[in-house]
Amino acid sequence: MTNYLRKLLLLTVLSQIMSIPHAQAQEPIIQKYWVFFNSKENTGFDPYLYFDIKAIERRLKSNYPVNHPTDWPLNPEQLKKIKKAVTAVSQHSRWFNCVAVYATEREIEKINNFGFVVNTVRIASTKNILALSVHKSETQTHEMSEEDEELLHKQTERMQGNLFLEQNLNGHGMRVAIFDAGFPGVDMNMAFDHLRRNGRILKTWDFLKKKDFVYKHGAHGTMVLSCIAGKVGNKRIGLATEAEFLLARTESGLFEPFSEEENWLAASEWADKNGADIINSSLGYTNNRYFPSDMDGKKSLVTRAANMAAAKGMLVLNAIGNDGDIEWKYLGAPADADSVLSIGGISELTEYHIYFSSYGPTADMRRKPNVCAYGYALVAGKEGTEVAYGTSFSTPLVSGFAACAWQSNKSLDNMEIFKKIEASADLYPYYDYAHGYGVPQASHFTSEEEKAEPTFELVIEGNKLNAVIDKAQFDLSSKDSNVYFYYHFENNEGYLDKYYVLLVEQHDILSINIDQYKGMRKITMHFAGYTKSHKF
Repeated sequence: MTNYLRKLLLLTVLSQIMSIPHAQAQEPIIQKYWVFFNSKENTGFDPYLYFDIKAIERRLKSNYPVNHPTDWPLNPEQLKKIKKAVTAVSQHSRWFNCVAVYATEREIEKINNFGFVVNTVRIASTKNILALSVHKSETQTHEMSEEDEELLHKQTERMQGNLFLEQNLNGHGMRVAIFDAGFPGVDMNMAFDHLRRNGRILKTWDFLKKKDFVYKHGAHGTMVLSCIAGKVGNKRIGLATEAEFLLARTESGLFEPFSEEENWLAASEWADKNGADIINSSLGYTNNRYFPSDMDGKKSLVTRAANMAAAKGMLVLNAIGNDGDIEWKYLGAPADADSVLSIGGISELTEYHIYFSSYGPTADMRRKPNVCAYGYALVAGKEGTEVAYGTSFSTPLVSGFAACAWQSNKSLDNMEIFKKIEASADLYPYYDYAHGYGVPQASHFTSEEEKAEPTFELVIEGNKLNAVIDKAQFDLSSKDSNVYFYYHFENNEGYLDKYYVLLVEQHDILSINIDQYKGMRKITMHFAGYTKSHKF
């Protein structure tokens, strides 16, 4: 049976199931499954023919084998047998030696008896794609307002983007893969003219339509790309305006009835093959598919795929999520992966956690998010520019930063640059489960950093611990913007019990009763670049 006929049969059966009352339905129910194979052999696989040269170089730099069994193709005879036994086949994965299929229970029972099948896992088909952005519907085709101009400047300058510009760090030589729902306008909008003119969009692939045209459907990916490399005239929307790009359409929309998680996995393998240095994913998978307890860095296949991508030398950035103000609250997969740089959002008005940005930690209590950036940004859409919000946009802002930072020292491998981006953040070494280590700063990569001088002192009076801002350094009567004092309590297991952000309006900023916190290990405080702890 041809692939076309299989798809036609699948659509016919699904439409019949949906049109017949449940009690009267006679057709078998078709569901989606992962089918895992037990082994595969290297039947003439040549990595030097299969991989882009940048993928080979990346593996060598990361000390990862150039010819690894996870890169070998699936056994063609086994795959052929599966295709004959099920209703239809979706994606397959070299990395995990598996294939996603549409099948009835009877078909699954049959293939479970195949000697080469080790496991089958049903893929939930309820709504489970997390939409990581909401944006204004009006597209601004007119001249930008003063507020827009200010936001455009602030969204990169908050990361000290001018320092990268001064040293001609613009992502040149770095290759970024973007996984999203569509890229309409990227082939026409002037915000991307410099990318088109210089041939910097190297490859594209639509994993739903199985073709290379991605310039239609939802404009979410267009906006994400703009936050990495877009321009408005001679002004930058994102920092990596000279990077190269691989554009993958992996989702059919912001909200959809079927999981496209397997497309994320397929896109990761495609990005690897085509030499990506960085993966930007503003997508996530949470409720109706998983529970918060599943966000442990191990449960979901997409999380395992993200870690696999990192193992192969790619820097993976994923949005923490937009569930901070709803019942779910916490991060989604694959942001829970230990080797993923998970990005939270802050407000451009307050400069601290924006209300919708999801929280850490992971279910196994690892620190997330890693860093954060503006969750409200000026972006390029299908035609003009608009203002959008979501951790969808804080993530590509940091991806553009990461491309420039890595360009500054290409000898580093992905996990070394991962750690340096964390260390560059403006709260580091302080952290919490809303901001991570804070907003990355370019000065960490462009100049020698000076040792942080104390900005406050701790004074113990009886059972009181007082934090006092240095009056000589900070005249609070003349401050022209809000400044904040951060502190958290760490319990004896090493996890945060509570954390706070205080608006600094007086020098005597904090006073606590030590006796009330004897069950804690320590309190850590941060203000204006200086961090200090006190053990209980």
